[in-house]
Amino acid sequence: MTRFLSSVAMIGMTAGMASADYKLTILHTNDIHSRIESINKYDSTCDAEGEAEGTCFGGVARIKTAVDAKRAELAGENFLVLDAGDPFQGSLFYTTYKGAAEAEFMEGIGYDVMAVGNHEFDDGPAALEKFVDTVSFPVISGNLDLTSEPLLTGKVGNHVVLEVGGEKIGVISALATDTIDTSSPGPNVVFHDEIESLKADVEALQAQGVNKIIALTHVGYNKDLEIAAAVPGLDLVVGGHSHTLLSNTSDRAAGAYPTMVGDVPVVQAYAYSKYLGEIELTFDDEGQLISTTGEPILLDASVKPDPVMAARVAEMGAPIEETKKRVVAASEDVIVGDRDVCRAQECSIGNLVADAMLDRVKDQGITIAIQNGGGLRASIDAGEVTMGEVLTVLPFQNTLSTFFVSGETVIAALESGVSQVEDGKGRFPQVAGLKYSFDLAVAPNEGRVSDVLVQDGDAWIAIDPAKTYGLVSNNYVRGGGDGYKMFIDAENAYDYGPDLADVTAEYMAKVGPYKPYTDGRITQK
Repeated sequence: MTRFLSSVAMIGMTAGMASADYKLTILHTNDIHSRIESINKYDSTCDAEGEAEGTCFGGVARIKTAVDAKRAELAGENFLVLDAGDPFQGSLFYTTYKGAAEAEFMEGIGYDVMAVGNHEFDDGPAALEKFVDTVSFPVISGNLDLTSEPLLTGKVGNHVVLEVGGEKIGVISALATDTIDTSSPGPNVVFHDEIESLKADVEALQAQGVNKIIALTHVGYNKDLEIAAAVPGLDLVVGGHSHTLLSNTSDRAAGAYPTMVGDVPVVQAYAYSKYLGEIELTFDDEGQLISTTGEPILLDASVKPDPVMAARVAEMGAPIEETKKRVVAASEDVIVGDRDVCRAQECSIGNLVADAMLDRVKDQGITIAIQNGGGLRASIDAGEVTMGEVLTVLPFQNTLSTFFVSGETVIAALESGVSQVEDGKGRFPQVAGLKYSFDLAVAPNEGRVSDVLVQDGDAWIAIDPAKTYGLVSNNYVRGGGDGYKMFIDAENAYDYGPDLADVTAEYMAKVGPYKPYTDGRITQK
């Protein structure tokens, strides 16, 4: 495996202190998103044919094999397995078992600590409570005040101290404060500033004599870089939330593995179980980090799934296999749902879903569709399309919502939607019956959006801020999710339409074979 020696590696590296060095290897995952089964190159569920052809990646059984192999290789050495959050939500395994499958398989893999991710709140505090009660490893998040949430009080800690090879290792954590917009934590979960909370936890651990501290966060790569610069006393940041690939060998990487911020290494290992991060830290006898080396392990076909876990996956998957395998449509080409595309520009799967929504309700006085890019979770490859593939794209069981707002509100929604493009946030608006442009040179919410047009027969005309328009979206967005709070008080709202995945599958069948496209409805200046 390729290894990388950071610039900090040269600090204090003398022959005289080698005998006192303490080495710690950390394996880590993040944003598995219920990819219990293996995945294909589009991050959707891989099939038996793909396994036979050797084109599948990941899945919990491959993680199990890779972790067990490292345990055997490093027998007697210092070793931790960490997860930076979001094992929930993203496949029929979560839809069916609501976290029970994730709990069973993470327990079987043998994690030591997990951070709370935003999607652990998708079914409210109760689902997280059940998960925490099921697993034996600690689940932590240091910037949550849970004293008013009886389901979680005393169950999610601020931090944890582990003894590894005779040394105390402190693990602290923080969850993105915009979880109140991106999930459903409820009114009793209070969020505090990530950096200030992490600073306080570092100080608390240092007061206990802990001098090796890891931040296990679910805040995104850019915020992790801020944390590494702003929080004294950190030795490593293991992150999640932004699905960032860091690597020294991949041309798709967003940065080096680790990315160094001063003397603090920052790591993340993409998402969907495709990679297992591995970093080795070396400390001197005073607890100072003196070297870091590592590279994510690609869990491709060369990593054979653990047979016992694979059999259990198949057993739990049997009741939902018929639904997954049902062919519902066909596509002439790949329908692109890549996260980096759909959260920053027009994407073909965004057009598909927005078109499908609008087509379903166009006879109800609805002329505009808005779909949050974060609700689109995978691409669909060419050929036959199964319901399982559609559900992988749209796993949240959202329903169609129709409502009426002013043109001014539509513009405000678009402004909010493009306000966090730089951070890859899920609020980016994919649309139908609407065209708009945006300019990232303009400050967020200060006029980034321009040239907003609505369809009028075969023509496109400027939106009228004073006019009322009928919109369709999903119930999550209509309820204020992903920053769309301007829709909460919409007129004549109805949030109980058909399931968005069913609407999309039926639309593809109706117009099929579906031909993916983009048409310039969203442009960047």
